[in-house]
Amino acid sequence: MRVLISGWFSFKDMGTTAGDLIARDIVCDWLKEAHIPYDVAIENCYAFQGGVEWEKTNPLYYTDLIFVCGPFGNGWPITEFLSFFSNCRLIGVNLSLLESLEQWNPFTFLHERDSSIRCHPDITFYSKLPKVPVVGIILAHKQLEYGKRAFHEQANAAIYQLLETREASIVPIDTAMDHNIEGLRTPAEVESLISKMDIVITTRLHGTVLSLKNAVPVIPIDPIAGGAKISLQVEVLNWPVLFNATLLDQNKLLEAFNYCLTPNAKIKAIECTAVAVTKIEAMKTNLLTQLLL
Repeated sequence: MRVLISGWFSFKDMGTTAGDLIARDIVCDWLKEAHIPYDVAIENCYAFQGGVEWEKTNPLYYTDLIFVCGPFGNGWPITEFLSFFSNCRLIGVNLSLLESLEQWNPFTFLHERDSSIRCHPDITFYSKLPKVPVVGIILAHKQLEYGKRAFHEQANAAIYQLLETREASIVPIDTAMDHNIEGLRTPAEVESLISKMDIVITTRLHGTVLSLKNAVPVIPIDPIAGGAKISLQVEVLNWPVLFNATLLDQNKLLEAFNYCLTPNAKIKAIECTAVAVTKIEAMKTNLLTQLLL
């Protein structure tokens, strides 16, 4: 007995979704638990250990063909695919059937997501994927006022090199209000998005400040050689993480990334904010006193 697991991830340019891949991995885990040998028919862009290109397989090598997740109908490329594996028992898991089962039912066993007969919960509810950090990226535009001291490109390259080493959900956040790339319309929308991040990496001063204000640990990278307003702000806040674009080390950046995911980093961000608010309250008092003289 050997099973071939297939789905829309087995074909090129067929709109494979994260849900398709999650469902695939659930079925793989089930077969592993049962000690049932299997391969996965996979397109190269959805790399999978033990994956095979179905057109290059010997269909007689498999006893069962499982098609996992997504819409499933009596048309290309399904008809060609089923014809190729006509010797196999066909099993459908988590499919939405496009034809009535009374008119077309090629399955030996079917546990569909929905069909003309019944409906079941989508199996991705069963997934136990670990959560990865949500990382906000807030980048400054090239600040020409700093002339040759500006190293924005180097900072940006280092940020993306760091993120290549970690699995993370990356969220670009634009703080510009005139032409916001992400369609954020108000400062409240910008800050609310920042507040939902687990960590922020930024070359912007207000990326640094609004992160700490919302108890989000931040990796500030000052893009100006020798340091400028970001460095001065980090120092006055006593935040322990600061880099300059001219002295970036990937190992140090990774250490900072890992630190920022700790409870201690969140506590420190809250402490920095408390200190800042106290100082701003004093400034407010002084300002109003001067105006009322």
